Amino acid sequence: MAGIGSGGLVFLLAYLFYNSWLAVIPLFPAGLLFFMEWRNGYLKKKEEEFRGQFLNAMQMMISVLKAGYSVENAIRETKKDLIPLYGESSRIHREFAMMIHQMDMNLTAEQVLIEFSGRTRQEDVENFVTVFVMAKRAGGDSIAILKDTVKIIGTKIETEREIRTILSAKKLEFRVMCLIPIGMVFYIRSAFSEFMSVFYGNVAGCVMMSVCLAIYAAAYHMGRKIIRIEV
Repeated sequence: MAGIGSGGLVFLLAYLFYNSWLAVIPLFPAGLLFFMEWRNGYLKKKEEEFRGQFLNAMQMMISVLKAGYSVENAIRETKKDLIPLYGESSRIHREFAMMIHQMDMNLTAEQVLIEFSGRTRQEDVENFVTVFVMAKRAGGDSIAILKDTVKIIGTKIETEREIRTILSAKKLEFRVMCLIPIGMVFYIRSAFSEFMSVFYGNVAGCVMMSVCLAIYAAAYHMGRKIIRIEV
């Protein structure tokens, strides 16, 4: 879908701004940037889904630990509880299956959790595993410490969700505003083709349309930066 959308965007820009399919060649980087942006957004969405899965898994694991299970058995029990919630094909279930496989290979729970953190490379996972390792080595009420850590991570994730909800309307407005200039050019091109013809087939018109396209691209980039807020 992203590849089709990128190609369609390039051909649309070539048609509206230059009236030449040869313009597809210099506009190819624009399609590539669109594809990379879509890909990054898709991966970020998947990472956000995994963070929610990880939070629920840690809450389950802490509940099992409070029931008196060892860490190794808590990991095994948590894996079972994840199946009805996310299914066996989910990333979090695959990660727990990997941890259990590693424990069957005589690795300690501490080692498999550290490797789990290394595979995911997520800040929340790294923070939890770091606290877990320190709490286990230092002794004391490690369950309470882990519970507080999960609570902090949950608060952070919930805050991010609230921010995304607040920004959702602004993002919709941004998408509409991005479509308006393209829609106006398309309308003028369709309804008043004689008016637009002076911009095609000559150097001055090509330069003018290139300037307009560059301004549009700069405005789009600036808008993306404004609505992108990291917590």
